[in-house]
Amino acid sequence: MTMPSSGTRTGFWPRTVALAVDVTVLIAADLLLTRALFDADAARAQALATLLGLGYFVHFWSAAGGGQTLGMKLLNLRVVTTDRTPLSVTGAITRYVGLIISCMALFIGVIWVAFDAQKQGWHDKIAGTLVVKA
Repeated sequence: MTMPSSGTRTGFWPRTVALAVDVTVLIAADLLLTRALFDADAARAQALATLLGLGYFVHFWSAAGGGQTLGMKLLNLRVVTTDRTPLSVTGAITRYVGLIISCMALFIGVIWVAFDAQKQGWHDKIAGTLVVKA
């Protein structure tokens, strides 16, 4: 299944705004669930946050979620493979792991989008993905 896209690669700022929206949604969901389920048990709360993030991004980035997180839908962006096909679940997991690596390296892998000719962050390069206008 090929999802239509304009093919125009998206730069740093629209992607950053979309990610900020997604992180806000995840923090709100995590706070609500953590308080409701675990009453501030730190280890369980951290496990929940990790699983929530993984599930959120893998679902929405993969073909099942149309290649768009809530933030990406708001900004009319879509993640696709470099050959413009929908991301598989495995591809979405690879991209999520790449995003964690990009963030752990002082966000250099995320900021990389601003300077890369292909407009790819480290996570995109690792997973073979592009973010394009939907």
